[in-house]
Amino acid sequence: MDGTLDHTMIRVADLEESLDWYGTHLEYEEKDRHEGDGFTIVYLGPEDMHEDGAMLEITHNEGEEPEVGDAWGHVAVRVPEGELEDYYQQLMDEGVEDYRDPESCGGRYAFVKDPDGHEIEIVQRDPDEGALWSLDHTMIRVEDADEALGFWTRKFEYDEVGRWEADTFANYFVEPRDAAPEEMSLELTYNYDGRSYDAGDAWGHLCVRVDDLEDDWDQLVEREAPDYRDPESNDNMYAFTTDQDGHEIELLERDPDADSLFPF
Repeated sequence: MDGTLDHTMIRVADLEESLDWYGTHLEYEEKDRHEGDGFTIVYLGPEDMHEDGAMLEITHNEGEEPEVGDAWGHVAVRVPEGELEDYYQQLMDEGVEDYRDPESCGGRYAFVKDPDGHEIEIVQRDPDEGALWSLDHTMIRVEDADEALGFWTRKFEYDEVGRWEADTFANYFVEPRDAAPEEMSLELTYNYDGRSYDAGDAWGHLCVRVDDLEDDWDQLVEREAPDYRDPESNDNMYAFTTDQDGHEIELLERDPDADSLFPF
């Protein structure tokens, strides 16, 4: 299983407002678009994103106002090391809301919010490790750290590549084996107080890019991953499983020579 994280999907209330926000402030460009019956899907990313870099999928369902829960945490985007304060100030000058500035985060990172309240962390990375504003990781909250790590390491063959254990919580980072530095990773946040989380509907799913949809799906089923939406029920174009906490995970086989990113 290749296992590269292909994209993170979020839902938005106003498509044009969201496209303008990400295009203006993060310099994202539209990579592809699909107009369906009552919904629109748009893939976004930096102009010079790496071939294994992850995209942001924005979904707009007509007439819906998505609600942000707390089971999903944030996406993180990259700026060069030593330039966090400069880029945060640039966002402030452009009118982005001041949510958590670098000083309040110990000078290591910062946070802003998009028009729908999705949290976006700004992290510092080597300039050679992904384009400016490229997706660095997606954070989700889990109710059992051992189960969550077991899910990703056993079912998807991911490696734990970092952890931070504090007094009240722990963060664990996992990513595909031999992942390129430009790839997006997954951050699992575990709070020790035993709380439960509300998924809401403003976050949709993570997508894992696979080499062979049918074979990789069969392998996941053998490893007892939940059979949520199998390939056959999706005309063999994609499939969905869920993790132990119900976060949806799409499996998608891409044709690198196709004119469109969409399999449908």
